[in-house]
Amino acid sequence: MAGTGKGNFMFRLFKLLIFLGLVGFIGLTGYAYFGDMSPERTQINQPVTLDAD
Repeated sequence: MAGTGKGNFMFRLFKLLIFLGLVGFIGLTGYAYFGDMSPERTQINQPVTLDAD
């Protein structure tokens, strides 16, 4: 039967890898645009002691 065997398996595996790469790229792009990636801001005050002899 034509189209079966190792060549067909490799082609299907290649198509699966391309599909997963595209889905990952679309997901990463969507997260970059819609994900909350802003840092939390907090103010920190610390006294500094200078050792000036």
